[in-house]
Order: sequence, then C-alpha cells, then structure tokens
Amino acid sequence: MSAQHHSVPRLLEKAITNPGAVKINVEGAFIVDEDPRSKSPVRTEGVHYEGSDIRLPHHTGLVSHVAVDIGGSLAKLVYFTREIDSSDVGGRLNFMLFETHRIDLCIEVLKQLKEEYVRLHGPSPTELCVVATGGGAFKYYDKLKDALQVNIIREEEMQCLITGLDFFVTEIPNEVFTYSETEPMQFAEARPDVYPYMLVNIGSGVSMIKVSGPRQFERVGGTHLGGGTFWGILSLLTGARTFDEMLAMADSGDNSGVDMLVGDIYGMDYSKIGLKSTAIASTFGKVFRMKNDAEEAAPNGEEQHENVTFKNEDMSRSLLYAISNNIGQIAYLQSEKHQVKHIYFGGSFIRGHRQTMNTLSYAIRFWSKGEKQAYFLRHEGYIGAVGAFLRRQPANWGRRTSLDDTTAPPDKETFDGHLKDHAL
Repeated sequence: MSAQHHSVPRLLEKAITNPGAVKINVEGAFIVDEDPRSKSPVRTEGVHYEGSDIRLPHHTGLVSHVAVDIGGSLAKLVYFTREIDSSDVGGRLNFMLFETHRIDLCIEVLKQLKEEYVRLHGPSPTELCVVATGGGAFKYYDKLKDALQVNIIREEEMQCLITGLDFFVTEIPNEVFTYSETEPMQFAEARPDVYPYMLVNIGSGVSMIKVSGPRQFERVGGTHLGGGTFWGILSLLTGARTFDEMLAMADSGDNSGVDMLVGDIYGMDYSKIGLKSTAIASTFGKVFRMKNDAEEAAPNGEEQHENVTFKNEDMSRSLLYAISNNIGQIAYLQSEKHQVKHIYFGGSFIRGHRQTMNTLSYAIRFWSKGEKQAYFLRHEGYIGAVGAFLRRQPANWGRRTSLDDTTAPPDKETFDGHLKDHAL
C-alpha cells in the first residue's frame, strides 16, 4: 500500500479532532435584503433574530460548528444553515442576539441547533462543536460544556475581531458604509489598501485596536464609558430595561431640555471658534440650574424639587450624545497618534441607530477637518462572533489569506482527494 493511502486514517483522525476544518466558499456571497426574516430552523421566544442573513450560494461542504461571542452585556450567535426551501445549492449565515444575563436562553438555542444538526446528519464522525470568544467564553465555559456535552473551543477575542472585520470588509458586498444626515448609507467598495486601519469596538466598554496586517494588531486604547454606561445610567434615570427601549426614547428626545448649549451661554453662535449655538457646552448642564431656580421661586423656602421634571426621552438623547461624542473624539485622537486614516466602528452599542452613527461620523469629520472617515457595518455587533466562526477554517478559505496556517489539515491535496465523502 502506498504512503499516500497510509496517511488516510491519520488525516481522518485530524478531521475528527479539528471539527469545522472545511473551506468556506464565499464566491457570490451577499446580504439577504429582500427577506427581512431569518430562515433559521430554530425558533425560540425572547430571542432577537437579525433579518440580514448572509447568503453563501456556492458553499456545499459540511459545517460542523457554531460560534458565540459572549460579552459583558450581550451574547452574539452565528451559525450556518442549508437553503432548504430553494432550488439553489448553498446556505446562509444566521445571526442571533441575547442578553448575557439570559445565558440559559442562549444555551437552550445551542441545544436546539445541536439536535437539528444530529437530525440532518445522523451519526457522524464530525460532531458539532461550539467556538466561543469574548469574556464569557471563559466565565461560562464549564456551564456550556456541562449543558451541551460538546467540544467548546475558545478563541482569542481580539484576533476574532480582526478576522471578522477583514471578512466583512473584503468579502461581503454592501456591508461597509459611511453615514451622514444628507447621505444616510453610502456603501464603501472594498479597498486594496486595507491596512492600516483602526477598529473601535463599542460593547459594554470600548476597545480601540490598530490593525497593521491580518495577524498584526495591538490594542492602543479605549474607554470604560461605553454601552454598559448608557444602559446602566438610563436604567437608574428612566426605569427602562431594554437597550432598544432606550434607543427608542432617544429618538424622540430633545437634549436641549437637559444639556447646556453654546446658545444658552452666548445667545448665539460662537463663530470665532467654530461652534454653533446648538453645540453642547455641558452635558446635563441645565439640570442643576433649573433645580436651583425652582427652589428660589418656591414660597416660604419650601423645597420644590418634585415640581422640576425632566423627560426620559431628553435624558436618553443627552446621554447618547455624550457617550458617542466622547468615543468619537478619543477615536480621532488615537488615529492621529497612530497615523491611521480609516476608522471602523463596530459593536452592539451601535445597532444601526442613526443618531449614534451620525454623532460618531460628525465627531471624526469635525476633529479631522474632513481628512478622516468613519465606517460602519451592517453586522456591526457580530464581528467577533463571525471571526470566531471563521477561525476554525483552514488558510486560503476565501480570496484573502488572513487566517493562521495552523488551522489547516496537513497535506491538503491528499485530504481533499481521499476524504471528500467525509467532508461533504
């Protein structure tokens, strides 16, 4: 028997111990815009299903893993399904979002995905595994392992973010866009000079990462004033309990009800230094003054605090502006320090919210005098989860060689030729 045939059992063993080592075919990939509802075979109450699945019309190989990015506030899930109701081959990437404190709900969905995998493939040498990243990959590792009884593979968070962003920037049409009030969504074409760039990932807190190449990156800064700050303070001020509820309140609010503006101080624009009358001079700066004025106007020195009320909507918009402006200015300063022109904003804090994107974009344009550009993604909250999903793939999975060679099985030509039936 030839040495080539002797290698088959060894390669099969490699395939079993490295589940998900399958080449993802990204040819013709596109975002499913015409169908706003996920076609996920798993339906569970209390789960947020993203509508913009990514269609992979030419992928035919078995995908034996799912990926989850568990952050401090939210857990993001990415998994592949076949296109069962279409005459076309291929399938799609599905996206789900959970609040991290409801991790048991996330685990329940993972159990259903495991059952669906077994139903479709039956007894298989390639069992389903879970690729996990984020802080929760460590915090909830034992809980996931005990509940699911599958292999849990942990991937480094920053590398997953870079892998996921590279995938979105280079492989998915109409994923990356710029934003302004006059041009809300201008899609950006893939650029040959991808690097260097800066990723500003806004989750519970904020990390700013300079990326010089596929495996060359460093965290250069950040801020602890992020999505968790917005969520926590508004929970105290308004009683709102969901992030979407808070964003909805910000949509209908008027921050001038609580913020001190330039016009409140000068009565007009401060044109000499380029500030409009509507520019924020002090976040929540009117609150103390208005309470004091109410006390002074009260008869017989009675306290009148209860008569001074501030709208939840106004406070929501004020805080959204404050956090977004702060992040935008720090991002600009870091980009200047590290000589980076292109700045990508990701993370679940953004959620496609127009006020957030407009504020971040304006901050970058204003401070850079139009020389720098803010970029956003339609799947901004799933960068890390997609990166974890792709980290289980061999090198050269797409048109770019952005993954580690160590994920590829040895002797790939022999592997493809002799184990094709096992991989498909």
